Amino acid sequence: MNRTTVSLIAGVTALAAVTGFASMSEPGTAAPDTAKAAAQLPVERTSLLCPVPSTSDLAETAYTSFTPVTEGTGSGGGAALVTAGAQKDDKGDKTDDKTDDEADGEAGGKKGKSFLTSKEPGKPVTGESSGAESPALLGTAEGRFAPGWAVQQTTQVEAGTGRGLLGTACSAPDTDFWFPGASTAKERTDYAHLTNPDDSAAVADIELYGKDGTLKSTVGEGIKIPPHAGESVLLSTLIDEPETDLTVHVTVRSGRVAAAVQALDDTLGGDWLAPSAAPADSLVLPGIPKDATSVRLVAFAPGEADADLKVRLASPTGSITPAGHETLHVKAGMTAAVDLGDVTRGEAGSLVLTPTGKSAPVVAALRVVRGKGDSRETAFIPATAAVGARATAAGNRSKGSTLSLAAPGRGAEVRVTASAGSGGGTAASKTYKLKAGTTQNVPLPVPSGLKGMYALTVEPLSGGPVHAARLLEAPEDGVPMFTVQTLPDDRGTVKVPEAEQDLSVLMK
Repeated sequence: MNRTTVSLIAGVTALAAVTGFASMSEPGTAAPDTAKAAAQLPVERTSLLCPVPSTSDLAETAYTSFTPVTEGTGSGGGAALVTAGAQKDDKGDKTDDKTDDEADGEAGGKKGKSFLTSKEPGKPVTGESSGAESPALLGTAEGRFAPGWAVQQTTQVEAGTGRGLLGTACSAPDTDFWFPGASTAKERTDYAHLTNPDDSAAVADIELYGKDGTLKSTVGEGIKIPPHAGESVLLSTLIDEPETDLTVHVTVRSGRVAAAVQALDDTLGGDWLAPSAAPADSLVLPGIPKDATSVRLVAFAPGEADADLKVRLASPTGSITPAGHETLHVKAGMTAAVDLGDVTRGEAGSLVLTPTGKSAPVVAALRVVRGKGDSRETAFIPATAAVGARATAAGNRSKGSTLSLAAPGRGAEVRVTASAGSGGGTAASKTYKLKAGTTQNVPLPVPSGLKGMYALTVEPLSGGPVHAARLLEAPEDGVPMFTVQTLPDDRGTVKVPEAEQDLSVLMK
């Protein structure tokens, strides 16, 4: 075989490979007679990032890592969390006396210390950290550990600003985040935490919107997050005057980050505010505690049109309209807020927002307070996407966990599985039926012989969309410390179109 023939074959092979890849990447470009149904396959790699848990010396943080068992994943892979590099403070200064370039270079060059490694899918592993020096964590799961990988970070602070239970589900990096419900009021200390998992620096902008629209600030532009490191930005340093109700918009110019807002109150405790679901004309905010003493709704309309929303509460008996709060008007580019009081009145509930007429996209979140007087504690519930195929909540204890399931449209049937415990136990499952327009706090299937932490997996079996949230509580000295995490789809699978090589393209 001569060199020309070999070169031609090599060229044909390479082109065929590229053609096959293009068919997988852009299925919409295939001819109608050659398109085939996409296969739903497990993802092969997942990244999760956990923010710096607290600046309090009294902070005690627990981590739980869990991957549900997924069919078709093979036998290889692993999941591990490592510590992030040098953290920068809210003024953008490094924690040591090195220059920006030196510190960024060092953070980018360090892989971090191993913190937590998973042993096998279906069994949680746990870790702990204490005090104000606990770092952010960077996590990667591959192979059979990747589909549905979840990490819960729960911090208990006994005293001081933000005392209470602060919980967050460690999140995947992205480039766009909305946080309605933040504040720079004098009693609040809110930080935006940005964590960069990659080998190069990321650059992000933070925009703030109040009741009158955009709050101008150049300080929030071009924030540099070093490689493998995090940055915390005190929101009050970005504007001159206090603002009670804020919507924070984080956009990434280059790279990608995970973002979360830590909201700390002098008297009402504190918690993590996770990003709201993407702007949409209809939103569901699930899992309002039945004993909530105060519920505040904060919404923002990011488009050019005002939004008029119908406000409904999906209760255990059906959909009701809160008296005096039937609708909410949200002006374009402005943050609107309304106090709903003790809207649940002793029953489980989820807030459902729908357009009253012409639709306009909105983002929204709830600030929920439990307790009275000096014994009050706060948590946040952002609007969240439906569970989809499956969702997971890690970090559950034998006591103090409540799962809330909402079927805002059609009724649904849902299977809930409690994993084995981190220290032992046998997994258990239960199936629940939800009536249309209702929210139910369901009794959890606790693993038999449970030792340690366990995870809950939620899988809709039939019916309409299901929205879910999990409440963790740990009462301390009369304070009802609690935190709520919503459960969107875990994105454990991805559609992969069937593709094959087509050498006929060389003849065209």
